[in-house]
Amino acid sequence: MRVSDTLIGSVLLLLSLAVLWHIQSFPDFPGQQHGPALFPGVVAGALALASLELIRTGLRSRAPLLQLAGTNLYSLVPFATTVAGLFFYYLLSDRLGFIVCALIVLSALMWSFGVRRSLVLPVAFVSTMIIHTGFFKFLKVPLPWGLLQPVAW
Repeated sequence: MRVSDTLIGSVLLLLSLAVLWHIQSFPDFPGQQHGPALFPGVVAGALALASLELIRTGLRSRAPLLQLAGTNLYSLVPFATTVAGLFFYYLLSDRLGFIVCALIVLSALMWSFGVRRSLVLPVAFVSTMIIHTGFFKFLKVPLPWGLLQPVAW
């Protein structure tokens, strides 16, 4: 299955515009120049620019929006793993914790995308720890500890 860049770019552009519209309702913090809408606004703006470039390249290629020819069941495994990983994290992150869930989801995603088996666990572990440190320590996002609550730092 092949989805054209035009279609993907259009969906991402709609997503970025929805985020930009939604962050208008975020409150300002008194005494601060930048409020909670700054970071999502910058990311949504960058996503909008990238999606416009995707739309432009898709229109130039004149490819069909959706091409089903040549699709086999195995090519759908990465997509299904991505969707399943999102649901897995949503349903079990409070019980298992961010670190455990992220390690499982990243490992499953890398396996489904064909990463060498000897790299899956080390890269998933290092990536999980970098993401956890960035969000928990630097951005102060309260991530769930779950099973690791007794050793929370």
